[in-house]
Amino acid sequence: MTETLVMNDSMMISGIILAITFIGIFTESIHGFHRAKFAMMGALLMIVAGQYYGFYDSKLAVAAVDWNVVFLLGSMMAIVSIMIPTGGFEAMANYMARISKGRQFMLMVLLGTAVTVLSLLLDNVTTVVIFGPLIILIARAMKVSPIPFLLAAALLSDTGGVATLVGDPPNLMIGSAKGIDFNTFLEHMGGLTLAAWVTVLFVLRFLFRKELAVVPQGEYHEKADYKDRKLWNQSVLVLGLMVVMFTIHDIIGWEPWMVAAAGLTLLVFIARHVEMDHAMEDVEIPLLIFFISLFIVVGGVEQSGFLRYLGQFIIPFVQKDLLTATLVLLWVAAILSAAIDNIPFTAAMIPILLGMEAQGIHIAPLWWALAAGVGMGGNGTHIGSTANVYIVTISERLAKRENDPSLAITPWVWFRFGTPAMLATLIVTTVIFYLFFGFFDMPLGTTTTAAAAAVAG
Repeated sequence: MTETLVMNDSMMISGIILAITFIGIFTESIHGFHRAKFAMMGALLMIVAGQYYGFYDSKLAVAAVDWNVVFLLGSMMAIVSIMIPTGGFEAMANYMARISKGRQFMLMVLLGTAVTVLSLLLDNVTTVVIFGPLIILIARAMKVSPIPFLLAAALLSDTGGVATLVGDPPNLMIGSAKGIDFNTFLEHMGGLTLAAWVTVLFVLRFLFRKELAVVPQGEYHEKADYKDRKLWNQSVLVLGLMVVMFTIHDIIGWEPWMVAAAGLTLLVFIARHVEMDHAMEDVEIPLLIFFISLFIVVGGVEQSGFLRYLGQFIIPFVQKDLLTATLVLLWVAAILSAAIDNIPFTAAMIPILLGMEAQGIHIAPLWWALAAGVGMGGNGTHIGSTANVYIVTISERLAKRENDPSLAITPWVWFRFGTPAMLATLIVTTVIFYLFFGFFDMPLGTTTTAAAAAVAG
């Protein structure tokens, strides 16, 4: 029988530092300090307190950082930084606007598909940064409201990112911590994400039925020329090779960050005229610092034993009814991710789940519930993800520039259209987990054939 842990000074002080850090991160919009600053402060306090109480030090802090996550995000940001000036993304958006021929829902589907496909490999924020201004340009030329398309871009980028190991930072954190390869992640989350993606489109089609039924009073004829067609083609080729490498990375023994770094290296050598300073222009250093600091904070809490202390209260519930525990985690993760940032929540949950596994408790479906919950939950509010915040921001700028408040995506607008979409995807996801629980319950590492047989049986 596992010994019951009792709260001690180390646990208490690490828990206090964790709470202060997370409160600072979650209330960023109130106090005005960037979340990376609070994460840095928390990391420093954790190391100093850990040295004083004897549970943490600078060497353990460095070891606590998941460099796989940091290097992969940095490499992918650099690749996108090289691709953006080529004009390829503008050409894609313009082509879709022309072939939609004024059919608004068709345009929404085409733009949503492009955003989703890109979100399978690229960071969601990068995807909406690319497409957000293009959507406004197209909608204003067609003389229709850009709100349905902007909301679709945000919702579908968040949803699409759930499908792959590299589609969303929480996925990468979960996969790296648990050792889940690209193919296994796609097998478990791909079908679920597709169902959620279709659900979002149908919900938006219903909720925006009046807006989408309006016949555009303008037409979009502008044809965008590539600024650097050769570099765009080279970048697409490298991304294609990276997709192949991601699918076999476990076979060849490469971590995902190695695949991304190899792709970046290949691209900068193929595109000889690309300067390294230019390649690194759009690498979000504050985001990487935030991740590093957050890993250090959570690492200290884990070393103090506080997460194992919390985990012992969850274990009986998980052992008694794993299906119910899975569905509860799915909804709790989604609701919290709608209200706060999903990255700190994921970082805090991972060690708790690992601690339960270390005690021999089978929790395979909880990993998938966590990934699905934090991914889908980001759609719940206008601050549920950074991609949402960006879309809201550019809509507010447009409303101010056009002196038309109806063009702004307010919290109420998001509540009317975004929140129902999130709830619908959660209901669909819950049904899928319930019906195919045998598949999600298979121990990680089980072959697809064996998993399918288990579901059929």
